[in-house]
Amino acid sequence: MAKKVDAVFEGGGVKGIGLVGAVQVVEKAGYKFENLAGTSAGAIVASLLAVGYRSSRIKKELEKLDYNKFKDEGLLDKLGLFGKALSIGFEYGIYEGEYFEGWLDDLLVQKGKTMFGDIRTRYKEEKYRYKLQVIASDVTDKRLLVLPQDLKSLGYDPDQFSISRAVRMSMSIPFFFEPVKLTDASGRVHFIVDGGILSNYPIWLLDDGTSNPPWPTFGFKLIEEDTRTLKPGSRNPINNPISFLKAIIGTMMDAHDNYHISKSKGDYDRTIGIPVTINLNGKTKEIKTTDFNITKEESRKLFQNGVNAAERFLSTWDFEAWKKKYR
Repeated sequence: MAKKVDAVFEGGGVKGIGLVGAVQVVEKAGYKFENLAGTSAGAIVASLLAVGYRSSRIKKELEKLDYNKFKDEGLLDKLGLFGKALSIGFEYGIYEGEYFEGWLDDLLVQKGKTMFGDIRTRYKEEKYRYKLQVIASDVTDKRLLVLPQDLKSLGYDPDQFSISRAVRMSMSIPFFFEPVKLTDASGRVHFIVDGGILSNYPIWLLDDGTSNPPWPTFGFKLIEEDTRTLKPGSRNPINNPISFLKAIIGTMMDAHDNYHISKSKGDYDRTIGIPVTINLNGKTKEIKTTDFNITKEESRKLFQNGVNAAERFLSTWDFEAWKKKYR
C-alpha cells in the first residue's frame, strides 16, 4: 500500500531538475504525494505532480527543454541594451514570460487539468482544498500570496484560475520577467512576482498544526555544498545597468534562506538537501538560478545529485521518531 506524503519544493530556476531526481527516489520508495506546494521552479515540479505526471516524464520534459526559450523578448527587448532598459522602465521586466506559460499549459492540457478546480481535493479545510499551493509575491500590497486560496481576496474564483498562470507568477524573477498584473474587484492593479523574494522554501505551509500528523511532509531543498559554513562570494561581472540588475537579483535568489531552516521544529530533519554543485571533467561548478545556458550533461548531474540526496535521506528517515522528537 502506498504511503502518503506531503511535499514542499524550493525554487531555484534551472536547478529544478535536481528536485525531480529526489522525487524519483521517493516515488520508488512507495510514497504517494497527497498535498503539494512550491515556489518558482519548485512550483513547476509541484504542479506537474499535482495533475498526475510521474518523475520519469517530468525528467524527460526538462531534459529536452531549451531554457533560453524562456527568454522571450518583446519589441523593445530586441533593440539591444537600450531596448532592454526601456522594457524594464515601461514593462518592469525584460522577458515576456509567455513562452514559459504556454509550455506549462500544454503539459497540463495533456492531463486535462488546467484550472485549480480540476485538482480540488476531498478535504474540507481551506488549507487543503486544492492539491497544489503556489507561492507568489504581491509587491503592490507587500505580501506573500498562497495561490489559489488568496485569489479570493483579489476578487477571483480560485476554481476558475489557470494553474499555469499561477506558476508563471511564482517564477517571475524580478526584472528578468515582466510581473503578472492582476486587477482586483476595486479596480486596483497588483503586480505579482516570484514567490522566492518572500518565501523560497515554505516548508511550514502544509503542516496541520497537530502533535500527531497522519503522514509526513518532505521538503525538497536545493543547497550549497555545505550550508553550515559561510562560503566566499562569487564574482558577478557588472559592466552595465542590466548586468547590475541581474547581479542583484541573482544574489537575492541564490543566497535566500540558506540559514533559515528551523531545527527546533524539525524542518532540518525532514528536508532532502540537494547539492547544486556538480563535478564535470574534473572541475566543480555551482549551478546558478539564472544559468539558462545549462547543458544537458549539467542537468543530468543535477538530477543525480537529487537521486543521491533522497537515497541518503530515506536511509535514515523514521517518521515515528521524528514525531516523538518534534511534535
